[in-house]
Amino acid sequence: MNEDCAEKVKHFLVASTPRDWIETARRNLSDLLIDHANCELRAASTAIGFIYKYPDRTKLCYQMSRIAREELRHFEQVKNILSERMIVFKHLKASRYASCLRNEVRVNEPHRLLDKLVVGAIIEARSCERFAAMIPHLPKDISSFYIRLVESECRHFGNYMNLAVDECDISVEEVNLRVFELKKIEADLVTNPDSIFRFHSGVPTIET
Repeated sequence: MNEDCAEKVKHFLVASTPRDWIETARRNLSDLLIDHANCELRAASTAIGFIYKYPDRTKLCYQMSRIAREELRHFEQVKNILSERMIVFKHLKASRYASCLRNEVRVNEPHRLLDKLVVGAIIEARSCERFAAMIPHLPKDISSFYIRLVESECRHFGNYMNLAVDECDISVEEVNLRVFELKKIEADLVTNPDSIFRFHSGVPTIET
């Protein structure tokens, strides 16, 4: 695993994944993988959504097109893992994580674009951190795959952050302040109790 990537996102995020979440994930590998596949589809859809919303921003569209293709490839890879284990893929209701973050997105531009990009960066960073946290607890074939995902999610995190700085015509100081505000909200979401277990959920309050 690229230790630099793991350390980069660990330094960026306010809170680490709680041990109780890792233990729940370890006991519920099938649910973890099914939701992981759902997350890859949502990530691709999010990237494509940026292209529809901001078609005049060439750099953003190029970066999001690449991210969308890579996320769809990840979906295919997770789907293959599910098939090998005879686990049926299905759509799962998402946890409150992403919706709560997106509720913080402001309405008016360019702050709307900034917030959407920062939320995207935070989600990618958390994905990277959780992949790294799960690697020691997974079968070898899945852990090898997650090692590769750590690097790609870290790269996507960097893409989103660079776009937040370059595309919004907002000062670096204001960007950094907004990043810190949203990171604190995200930390509460992953460390507080959650009603369901998902890849990005907080600590589940129900027995799984």
